[in-house]
Order: sequence, then C-alpha cells, then structure tokens
Amino acid sequence: MTRARPDFGQKAAGLFTHLDAAAGPGAVVAVLEHGKEIFSGTYGLANINNAVPMARDTILRIGSQTKQFTVLLTLMLEAEGKLSLSDRVQKYLPYVPTLEHEVTLLHLAQNTSGYRDHLEGMIFSGLSIYAPSTRQTGRDVIARQDALNFAPGSAMTYCNAGFFMLSEIIEQIEGKSFNDVLTERITGPLGMKDTSLMRCDGAVIDRLAAHYTRRADGWYNLGWGLDLGGEGGMVSTLADMIIWQQNLWSPKVGTPEMYDRMSTPCTYTNGVQGYYGLGLVTDTYRGRRAVGHGGTVAGGKSESTRFIDDGLGVVIIANNDQMATFSVGRRLADIYFGDKPPAPIAFNPGRYRHQDGSDIFEIVTADGVPAFHSGSVSPFDFAHPTGAKPERAITDLVLKPGAGDTIDGLFCGTARSYVPLAKDASASKPLAGRYVNETQSLKVEITGDSQTAKFHLRSGIGALTTSLVAADADLWIMLPEGSELSPGQAWIGTLLVTEDGFTQNTDRMKNLSFTAL
Repeated sequence: MTRARPDFGQKAAGLFTHLDAAAGPGAVVAVLEHGKEIFSGTYGLANINNAVPMARDTILRIGSQTKQFTVLLTLMLEAEGKLSLSDRVQKYLPYVPTLEHEVTLLHLAQNTSGYRDHLEGMIFSGLSIYAPSTRQTGRDVIARQDALNFAPGSAMTYCNAGFFMLSEIIEQIEGKSFNDVLTERITGPLGMKDTSLMRCDGAVIDRLAAHYTRRADGWYNLGWGLDLGGEGGMVSTLADMIIWQQNLWSPKVGTPEMYDRMSTPCTYTNGVQGYYGLGLVTDTYRGRRAVGHGGTVAGGKSESTRFIDDGLGVVIIANNDQMATFSVGRRLADIYFGDKPPAPIAFNPGRYRHQDGSDIFEIVTADGVPAFHSGSVSPFDFAHPTGAKPERAITDLVLKPGAGDTIDGLFCGTARSYVPLAKDASASKPLAGRYVNETQSLKVEITGDSQTAKFHLRSGIGALTTSLVAADADLWIMLPEGSELSPGQAWIGTLLVTEDGFTQNTDRMKNLSFTAL
C-alpha cells in the first residue's frame, strides 16, 4: 500500500501542467515507491517546430547523470583487478601533468582531485563550449594545467575533467569505446535499449528531442560543440531511467557494495564528511537521506534522487535549461511527505566576499524570501542540519548569519567568514596593463580605470573579451561583455590582484596566475 497522500498525483502534476499550456519545451517525470512507479507524466513538446509531444520513449540528454555510470564501470574494472582507485592518474594517462600533489583515481571519482575543470579551461582560453572541439582539445587543456585548485582530498569542487579522464581510462583498459563498454556491462543487461553515449549535439537519433534555451524573443535550439564522454554525454528516456533507478534499489547489474561505496560521502583531510561520494551525492533533506545526481547540458536539465530510508524515488528530465530540476525534485518530496516549508533565515541582501579569498556570492530576494545567487539564483534549504544550504545539486557550502553584517559559512567543513561588498567600490589602482600565463600560452590586455575596465584575452585556441567592475580594493568581478553590475546580474569569475599581477578564479577554476609584463 502506497504511503503517498490521496491527492499526491494531482499536486505532483500541478508542478508541470503549465508546460502543456505554454506550447514550448517540457519535461518527463516519474515518482517511484520502493522501485514501483506510483506517478508519471510527460509534459510539453519534444520538438517545437513540428509540435512533437514529449513521451516516455523520447530520447533526452541526461548530462552529468552520466558520471554515476562512469564510476560504476570503474568499480567493475577494479573488482576484476584491472585497476585500483588508489592508482595515480599518470599510470594510465601520461599526458596529465604531475603537479604539487599526487592525484589518484579515487580523487577523480570524488571531485576532490583539485584539478581545474577542463570546460572552464576551454572557456577561459577563449574557446566557447558552443564552438566545435574534439576530445584532443580536452586533453590539451588538461595537459596545460599548471596548478591544482587545492590539495587533493582537502575540498570538493565539481570537475568534469576528472570524469573525462576516468572515461579515457575505461576505454584504454577495455580497448573499446565508452559506449560499447556501457552497453555490454550496464545498459544491455538491464534492457535500457534507448540509453547510450551521444558524443555530439547535432547527432541524428530516432525520437531524439530538441533541446532549448529561453531568450528575450522566444525559444532557441541550443547545442554544445563539445565531444562528450563519461563526464556528461549520455542520452536516455524516462522509461530507461526508471529501469536504472529500480536497479539502484534492487541491483541486477553492479552489487549492493558498489552502490554503497558510490553513495558514501567523501571525508576530507580535515576529518569532516562531505556530500559527494563516488558519482553520487548524499545529503540530508528535511531529516531524510537523499542520494542522487543531476545533470545540466546545453538546453537541458535532469535529476534522479532516492530517499533511500523512505523508499521514495524521483526521476525528472527536461529539454530546456529553465527548469530547476533539483528544486522540482525537492518539491515532489515535500508533497509526498507532506512537509511544510521551514521558516526562512534572515540574511541581508547584497554581495559578500570570502574574507580571506576571492569567492563571492550574492543574497537576493525571491518571492519575499532570501535566496542564493552565484551565476544563477537558487532557493535555500533553511532546514538543513548545519544552516542554510543553497538548493543545488552539487554544493558544499552552508551559511548562517554572522556577527554584525557578516555571514558565517562552512565550505567543505572549514569555517569561513563572508563580508559585505560596497555597492560602488573602487580598486586601489587601475589594473590596466598586459599580463601573461606562459605555461598555458594565455595573454591578457586590460584597459580602463579603477572602477571599470575591459579584459581582452588571447590564446592559441581562441579569444575572450569581458567587462570588469571593481568589487573591492584588490578584487574585480568579470561580467559578460557589455554587462553592468546590478542586483541579480550574473558574473563569470573574479580577478584577485597580486604583487606581480592577478589570479583568475571561477567556481571550478582557482588561482590561474597571470604576471604583469
């Protein structure tokens, strides 16, 4: 007998029915109870041009949900003695540089390697991820890395490069393509007939949905130029992802021990347990353990979560980048369990800076409640055990009001203080000049004064121009070219002034050093 409330289906459908009315892209969703489907729906259009409705067998990109499959394949190879998670990365991939610390396959699978994300590396070398590129481009960007974000195991920063490398190792050991290994070991035995690795957007597959982004004048098709692998290249259907989640509840492929390892959060070198395990995230939501992973791709988002002590499972795949699938999954859980929103924690709106570093975030107000903004706006989970946690699939930051106007934070278990930034800041001096990072062949010219400037980068693979606005005496915010800094305005990174130049920092790329010429 289901424990879902009698009106669960009606209320769950209410989260999606607006998609049908909008005549735009949509989503597919299923809710499972101990592996049995108790609710499902298909909403909106798989293809707007031809008015093709979404269906259970519509093929959609699932993005970074691919990572759990990559890790499972890695664990299968380890069980057969073909590799060990304690192996150094360079044992298999000599092109990966040996930097300040040894990095193992375990670090790659936990997002604790400290390697910079190679997609960020491409973007900030001037090569748009929407422009055509190859796997060799990814290798070249990884090979040029000159420093780690942090000592391996000391923190967690989402890193697609780690799973890029794992998928390369799988192919090397098996002597087959990632898709062939995936089919032979996982999707074939499970009967997931429509699940595969689709390397490039633009591929032709029967029943493949178009993927969309929203612009001022309507919906547009969106696709990356990347050649994707085990970091995020898989496509699937609602029907197949239900099969996959049922396998997680009652394994036919893989073992319970493997899935226990995948869902066990890492422990940092400071002794604090994190949230990311091995290709799966484990967190506490309303006092319940939630295990899963999401995905974001060009024009699409997805989420698969299991409340493993309560038997509830949620699967959502959207063919647009406007749906916050992680938050929608939480709202489905709220309806199922009958949970009410907790009282919000009061934070003063504005931008805040890590007192000892370059990380910034903004507190904005959404529907009268404080929300977290760092590139995009996310609501807070105000009932998280350790404070207000941004409602995002991958984050290890929890906030509480601090003394005075400050905000206290825990980042990967380490205490931080965040201080408010002035609205009309000025740098101590203009950053105008020429700069270089020799190892990565990056050249930068900055023009402007102590409040606003232009950032012009050139490299061997592209060019990038952004706007700069002073955020503090030694800190600049990078904005999309032509943008102005205003409440809720997205930024793309920061520049921290150093004695001989500056370091460039983003969520997934830290301390990229430039020296003045």
